[in-house]
Amino acid sequence: GGTACVVTGQPFDTAKVKMQTFPEMYKGLVDCFVKTYKQVGFRGFYKGTTPALVANIAENSVLFMCYGFCQQIVRRIVGVDRKTKLSDLQNAAAGSFASAFATLVLCPTELVKCRLQAMHEMQLSGKIIQGHNTVWSVVKGVIQKDGPLGFYRGLSSTLLREVPGYFFFFGGYELSRTFFASGRSKDELGPIPLLLSGGFGGSCLWIAVYPVDCVKSRIQVLSMAGKQTGFMGTFLTVVRTEGEYAAY
Repeated sequence: GGTACVVTGQPFDTAKVKMQTFPEMYKGLVDCFVKTYKQVGFRGFYKGTTPALVANIAENSVLFMCYGFCQQIVRRIVGVDRKTKLSDLQNAAAGSFASAFATLVLCPTELVKCRLQAMHEMQLSGKIIQGHNTVWSVVKGVIQKDGPLGFYRGLSSTLLREVPGYFFFFGGYELSRTFFASGRSKDELGPIPLLLSGGFGGSCLWIAVYPVDCVKSRIQVLSMAGKQTGFMGTFLTVVRTEGEYAAY
């Protein structure tokens, strides 16, 4: 599932990170696609694919493994039997708990991915003189400059995105499955309702947490050029300099 997400979504994710980090360079999605293609060619849309694959595979593996475990924790908290089916709200809470564990494997790989995606813009803006073109060169640069803990730049903003985000994801997913089941068991649903339910859950996630993701991208990318302010400092800077709706 994580691999399928990257193969289909990587060009859009690359454009998202570029526009979040350097909004003054692009007028919109189409402009970003055209300029990226002219500057670095088609391969520019797949910068950071390797860490994105690692990130999505690791995140989804940990997330769904911990989801079942967190469902049992929720059952204990609410005082119901292990086999009792949870409500949609309780499943959303379990997904939110599970995402906290997934963040620990996601943050380092997301940092490498975002830096590779916006490396060209960092050079164009003059923030760095020479960029890194490979995963290993980015990894080596992080270790040399900040040590192993450097991979956890933006951890707090990643947590602020993942924990509420997956509450809305699993909540939207389970509500959508309930809608399609129409009184039947959710386990009887076919692939199309499940596909639509997953899409609805993903939409709920991104609508809820997109501004946090914008701040996260800036922290992780711009910290290449030196010490970056934390989440609140970056968020307030964005609002003050670019307006209230800049994070969208």
